[in-house]
Amino acid sequence: MTTSAAAMQSILASPVSRMGLRSRSDLALTSTCLPRQHRKPSMQVRCMAGERPPVSTKFEDVLAFSGPAPERINGRLAMVGFVAALGVELARGDDLVDQLVNGGLPWFVGTTVLLSIASLIPLFKGLSVESKSEGLMTSDAELWNGRFAMVGLVALVFTEFLKGGALV
Repeated sequence: MTTSAAAMQSILASPVSRMGLRSRSDLALTSTCLPRQHRKPSMQVRCMAGERPPVSTKFEDVLAFSGPAPERINGRLAMVGFVAALGVELARGDDLVDQLVNGGLPWFVGTTVLLSIASLIPLFKGLSVESKSEGLMTSDAELWNGRFAMVGLVALVFTEFLKGGALV
C-alpha cells in the first residue's frame, strides 16, 4: 500500500474511530440522531438561472459573427425569399435567375434593407432576441425555420440549375 493511500484511509477512518463506531453505515445511522449545529451563514449563494446578462448594444457585438443579428437577419430574408420565389414561379413560371433579371433585383435590395433595419433596431435598443419568445413562436423556432429556408433556397437554385429551368 502506498503512503498516500494509507494517509487517505487514516483521514477517512479517523472520524469513525473517534465516535466509537465500527463502520461507515453506523455513522450514517447515528448522524440522523445527532443534534444539528446551527451556524451563521458566512456566504450567500444566489441562483442566477433565470437572469440574463445585459445585452450589448455596440455595433461590433450585435453584428459579430456569433452575435444575435447575422443569422437571424439571413434567416428572415431566406424565409421571405423562399416563399416569394416559389410564389412567383407558380404565378409566372420564371426560375429564380429570371425573377432577379426581370425586375426582381430592386425588390431583393429593398426587402434586404427593410428587414435588416427592422431587425437591428430592437437589438440596438438593448432588447434581447429571446425577450419576446413565448409559446409556439420561440426564437429557436425562428432560427430553425430560417436555417431550413436557407437550405431550401440553395436547393431551389441547384435544382433549377440541374433541370435547366423553373422547378414547377
